[in-house]
Amino acid sequence: MDEASGDDVPPTSVERELDGTVTAYFDVPVAGDRIERLLTEIFTAHWEDVSVGPLLEGAAYEIRFAAPPKVTMLDGYLTVDPGAWHFHLCVGDHRGVRSEELMRVRRVARAAFFTTEGGSCAPTTWGLRLWNGRGEQMITVLFPSPHFDAEWRRLAEPRWEKTALWRGLRRRYSTPAR
Repeated sequence: MDEASGDDVPPTSVERELDGTVTAYFDVPVAGDRIERLLTEIFTAHWEDVSVGPLLEGAAYEIRFAAPPKVTMLDGYLTVDPGAWHFHLCVGDHRGVRSEELMRVRRVARAAFFTTEGGSCAPTTWGLRLWNGRGEQMITVLFPSPHFDAEWRRLAEPRWEKTALWRGLRRRYSTPAR
């Protein structure tokens, strides 16, 4: 069993970054309402355990929820609203667009669970990332790390059971590598 992924399922793809980190991706089918169901589960049942935001070269938004967000769906857009702010993600068909191309660009085109090894902040990171039809990152969801406690203090020994949420969701929503 692989400690980073939690089992022996091979990743769909592996990317090596300029900083030396290696990210293994486990793709999630985006057709139908699968992404809506996945995100609704994360933001209603596991909101306390995750942080969210885009993670880009030079910018990392790691937003944690202080209270359960309200999650709604309207015309293809999932809205996550914790109160003082909110965000929308196009996860379904949006009837308000004028072209099929624009609908394709806005909607989640790729989703993948991932592990990244070799980072400067943590030995391994567990997450879920969504991209739109242009290949632009829409959001990253970071799951609990076995290397840190709830206050982000480094643990002397990893607590691998903290990857159970990531492993369970990945098993249920992603597809095995072909």
